[in-house]
Amino acid sequence: MARPSYIFTSESVSEGHPDKVADRISDTIVDAFLEADPYARVAAETLVTTQRIVVAGEVRGPGEVIEGLEHKIRAAVKDIGYEQSGFHWATAHYECHLHAQSADIAVGVDAAGNKDEGAGDQGIMFGYATNETPELMPATLQYSHNILSVLAEARKSGKEKGLEPDAKSQVTLLYENGKPVRATSIVLSTQHKANLTTADVAAIVRPYIEKVLPEGFITPETEWHINPTGIFVIGGPDGDTGLTGRKIIVDTYGGAAPHGGGAFSGKDPTKVDRSAAYIARYLAKNVVAAGLSAKCTIQIGYAIGVSKPLSFYVDLHDSGEVDPAKLEKILPELVGGASPRAIREHLKLNRPIYARTASYGHFGRKADADGGFSWEKTDLVDALKGAF
Repeated sequence: MARPSYIFTSESVSEGHPDKVADRISDTIVDAFLEADPYARVAAETLVTTQRIVVAGEVRGPGEVIEGLEHKIRAAVKDIGYEQSGFHWATAHYECHLHAQSADIAVGVDAAGNKDEGAGDQGIMFGYATNETPELMPATLQYSHNILSVLAEARKSGKEKGLEPDAKSQVTLLYENGKPVRATSIVLSTQHKANLTTADVAAIVRPYIEKVLPEGFITPETEWHINPTGIFVIGGPDGDTGLTGRKIIVDTYGGAAPHGGGAFSGKDPTKVDRSAAYIARYLAKNVVAAGLSAKCTIQIGYAIGVSKPLSFYVDLHDSGEVDPAKLEKILPELVGGASPRAIREHLKLNRPIYARTASYGHFGRKADADGGFSWEKTDLVDALKGAF
């Protein structure tokens, strides 16, 4: 039985956080290859530090893509907003160490003869949904994402010229009877221009935060921590090294649900670390959207080179109106058995749609007209209602 009342916290980081800069670059590489060849293979890693960008990994696709990567990567860093002496989109030293994918991996994953395409790696992937927000996401994480997203929009539009790209947020909510009712504390740390004081920063960001949280969530008892360490002028890759895949809990459910351990960014959709996590979210979201439960967690297990999932598990957290064992049979059938190939085809993942996922979460977003965030659609609701 779930506890009726408790306090829970989630954090998010902005697109200018060093690790998210690395994620954005890695997913820019994925998009570049998929744009040239929808069936390219990519496993790209990025390191960013003071005036330095280093990319490495394994790829299979048109060789000329690598020649044009530097321009695309610098454009991505420029879009984030880094034009600082310690990290500048135009002058940072760039190194590329991408090389051909291992033939041993390729032979195990590729379809051949009667063998279907296998999973790009072994692993367990989770999907989750909850009805505590309209996005069917944990409220603590969704509000943390939204705070940083609106501040980034204000910064990039020029409305708030004192803010710089690197930022982190953290929201702590009181839950009563399993539902969020108010904020007990809010933490926001943001890089800023040298001429601003901590009080100046607080005056800038607080109105944006107050608009993000639902009416009544902020009370006189809410604790505020705005730039609690004081000055935050040196930030981004100049202040801290960034690496691909170090913010996986920010990417998923803010700690409210399990994570299989694999990062998403830098991987093409044959890697089930990414694609199976997307299909698991898609199915869990449709279960909750159909009103079959208030919460839903799905786990899918895979073996490298094997197309059929090893396991498919559904947990409705004692909030369901249906038998989870029946869902375990129905849900895979709705997506072609949840094989790697079926997932890619159902969600149409072989498209350059990944750079946009690198910040503010891979889930809880609106599906885009060009196929981005296709896993956020709720187009299985009628089928699920009909099945029960």
